[in-house]
Amino acid sequence: MQFITPISLALCALTSLSSHAFYPNTAKYAISLSFDDARKSQVDVGIPLLNKHDVKATFYLMPYHMQGKEQQWKLAAKAGHEIANHTSSHLCTGNFRWLRKQDKGLEQSNLSFLKEDIKHAQQYIKTHTGVDANGFAYPCGQTFVGRGTEVKSYVPLIAETFSYGRTWNDETANDPFYYDQAQIRAFSMDGKTFSELKALIEQAKFDNAWIVLAGHEVGEKGPYTVDRIALQQLIEYIKDPSNEFWLATVSDVNEYINRKTKGHDKK
Repeated sequence: MQFITPISLALCALTSLSSHAFYPNTAKYAISLSFDDARKSQVDVGIPLLNKHDVKATFYLMPYHMQGKEQQWKLAAKAGHEIANHTSSHLCTGNFRWLRKQDKGLEQSNLSFLKEDIKHAQQYIKTHTGVDANGFAYPCGQTFVGRGTEVKSYVPLIAETFSYGRTWNDETANDPFYYDQAQIRAFSMDGKTFSELKALIEQAKFDNAWIVLAGHEVGEKGPYTVDRIALQQLIEYIKDPSNEFWLATVSDVNEYINRKTKGHDKK
């Protein structure tokens, strides 16, 4: 005689969810487009292109780069794009020489500094866009402060402050039954042709995969630029129903997954 335990029931429920179209409109995969820093080309080139195709993306803003474009960012929020936080100082490892020239780096920072730095960005973003950001992207995708035995993660700070945190330049998509919403994985889409972007997302697909793409400038192809033509081709590819993607902001997908998997442990 076979006994049905609570654990086996839960596993059956998870298997049932993962073996069918998991996302809205019978989509099998989710995908989010995101952009870091509030680069001026994002409001000048990227957002008009996204609006033309009725696509909503996520933008992680920094006060410095917002300056002079605050009104455009406010309009972007009104158009339905997600506005999120990317700190004020954009601290990464001090091994980047451009940070060393400013005598800055995560290795010489601490959690107190980051907390205030993030708070300043949050206030500036709210003042100029009207949005109280609930999402965050780690500059350079790096999540630590300090050196050696004194290293500390600032993931717990982000988990306490925001609904989610997004990393960068990762090697995997997110499993909706397992991922940590304080460390949502993202691929870089900078400097790639459409063929390369298509190959990337096709390789990243697994059952119910949530693929997050992240870029910086929008314009001509470059190491920190999403090629405008490649972006348009990518949007058209993703929006084709035969490719079975649901395209939505990082916040919207994260909230949808939370509702969908409520009551199921992520193990």
